[in-house]
Amino acid sequence: MLRSMVFCAAMLLVAACSGEVEKPKRPPALVEVEAVSSQTFAEVIEAVGSAIANEQVVLSSPVTERIVSLNYSDGGLVRRGEVIARLAQSQEVAELAGAQARAQEATQQLERIKQLRQRGFATGASLDTQIAAANAAKASAEQVKAAISDRVIRAPFSGYLGLRTVSPGAIVAAGTPIATVSDISRIKLDFNVPETQLAALSKGQALLITAAAYPGRVFNGTVATIDPVVDPTTRAVAVRALLPNTDHALKPGMLLTVKVLARQHQGLSVPELAVVGEASEQYVFVAEGGKVKRVLVDTGARQDGRVEILKGLNAGQKIVTEGVVKLADGAPIRMANEKGNGAAAGSAPQPTAASLAANVR
Repeated sequence: MLRSMVFCAAMLLVAACSGEVEKPKRPPALVEVEAVSSQTFAEVIEAVGSAIANEQVVLSSPVTERIVSLNYSDGGLVRRGEVIARLAQSQEVAELAGAQARAQEATQQLERIKQLRQRGFATGASLDTQIAAANAAKASAEQVKAAISDRVIRAPFSGYLGLRTVSPGAIVAAGTPIATVSDISRIKLDFNVPETQLAALSKGQALLITAAAYPGRVFNGTVATIDPVVDPTTRAVAVRALLPNTDHALKPGMLLTVKVLARQHQGLSVPELAVVGEASEQYVFVAEGGKVKRVLVDTGARQDGRVEILKGLNAGQKIVTEGVVKLADGAPIRMANEKGNGAAAGSAPQPTAASLAANVR
């Protein structure tokens, strides 16, 4: 009896010293899964450009003259043909009166010579000379009228005037800016696109534009013109877009971010958080029979927090979307939830203009 007790004690001592006490097993990892689904991916070209007024002109003085009056206020609206400024023209008015008097006299003399010519008392040469004199007098009067017209500066189109930099009474030299007129009823947007993306551009394509001045707001536009020549230095092509600007929120000179919505295609997609990168490879964990399997995948476009899967998965397969960092190939799992039940292929939310524009910011 004593021998048996000693033997048992010895065996317990050996087991304790060897450290072969069985450790408790870790519980299966708690994860969230989702079915691989189909989604529309849009090829989006991103660029930055500058806003340009639909029409803009700097009105300058055509001659060196004194400003008599300015008929506008800073930022005021002007209609086409309205007088913006008048320059002194008293001398030209006097010259016009003299030129018109000479033209009238030459015309009357011409009529008398015509009558004498009909009765045979004037030669053909004298008639031709008087015709030339009458035409020269009329041309001189028209020239003075043009000089007077140059001293009245009118708006060439409707728009808003810039800040005034001159005052009535000032003598301005020829070429001195007097006013800037800008038509901002719509905005032109010029931006550059690499030649490698030229095939994805076409006239009339939809654009999504954002401005730092208006967070959260998306402006819509279309591609109006694609430059037929590629810049040999930058290897980029210039593109001009048109944007409606009925509320005049956009101003010329603003920096705008633009997205061109190019080709669209269907593809399998998974959440970005489900894809794990390791060196140059990417993989996901597929849930099968209470365990996970690490599967190598090829990815494509990214949009709205989802990644396109080009190779490695099939529609309807369950993949781990939350808790991937604590997994290894073959690890047991518990599913906290299971998204994508019902139809195996499922459908991810389709992109909208607002969601695509959100990626700009």
